[in-house]
Amino acid sequence: MPDVATGDDDRRAVGATAAGDWPGNDPLEANRAVRGELGGAGNLPFLPSLPARGPGSDAVGRTLGVLVELPFDLQPHGWRLVQRPGKDQRRAESALSSDINALGDIAGAEESPAPRLKLHLHGPLSLAAGVHLHSGERVLVDSGARRELYESLAAGAADLVRRVASVARGAQLLLQLDEPDADAVLAGRVPTASGYRTLRSIDRREATEAWDLVTASVVAAGVAGTVLVAGSGDTALDAARSSAASALSLPLRGISDRRWEALAEDVESGRQLELAILQPEANLPQVRVLVESVLAAWRRVGLPVSALAAVTLTTLPGLAAQSPSDAVRVLTRLAQVADALDQVRAEG
Repeated sequence: MPDVATGDDDRRAVGATAAGDWPGNDPLEANRAVRGELGGAGNLPFLPSLPARGPGSDAVGRTLGVLVELPFDLQPHGWRLVQRPGKDQRRAESALSSDINALGDIAGAEESPAPRLKLHLHGPLSLAAGVHLHSGERVLVDSGARRELYESLAAGAADLVRRVASVARGAQLLLQLDEPDADAVLAGRVPTASGYRTLRSIDRREATEAWDLVTASVVAAGVAGTVLVAGSGDTALDAARSSAASALSLPLRGISDRRWEALAEDVESGRQLELAILQPEANLPQVRVLVESVLAAWRRVGLPVSALAAVTLTTLPGLAAQSPSDAVRVLTRLAQVADALDQVRAEG
């Protein structure tokens, strides 16, 4: 990631990307649409996930599909770690392989392949909250099981990076770690399997170490950095800022002035930001409205427009619930807003 504090912003444009989910069940069409809309300079196409295909393509199942030596299956209460792999694991692994193969087919046919590509997985905290032990309780309840899960995810994510790199035609890879449950995990608000009480919070240091374990593993495998999506709560954001992630992603609307002050320090020290400015929906705000929403916050905290080079615009999750045409419209609008902000940056 470029260091905006040293002038590298002159060589980077404001970009657009998305959370990672996509409608439909055809990975070829999904990759073609994403790369077609985000092919411009500075934008960040991604390997889309297709939850409409069912179990194994959902956020947790897809991530379980990369784990190393941790078999799993699907029960009525959710995903569970088991002794030996079965049909649910094979289904998840097959779906991910299909996605990677489709990416290779589309990238291989491009005259000028995209120079960057983002992958996304569930992060270690949310995975521990969303997966169960054989007893039926969440992995989160057992410190030894958590550690084993973190290590398996780190190794599996590195394997995923190598597999994608082999078909991505030299693209610089980034890994996004989605942590929708991080604040609940750190604040002790995750319910037990019975639902009658909540599990003890985990230590903030463990959270940072888990994120850094995955980051170190995928960086060693060749990624340029990790993007940590730690939700909108103060507890998780404070922990995320202490991590080695090269970028943080959070919703623009949820950033208070106090958070902006902290994020401004991160930007000035070279960290990148993904700002979620769109809730996927049919009625999209005008480009001017979205541009002003970003600039108003940027100026309020005293950041120079030249530092907008640290920003990539994104969506909140939910594109998979839209029609394919509406999902494309969202990406088009994001790219338009990124172009407009980059003009402001260049004229700065």
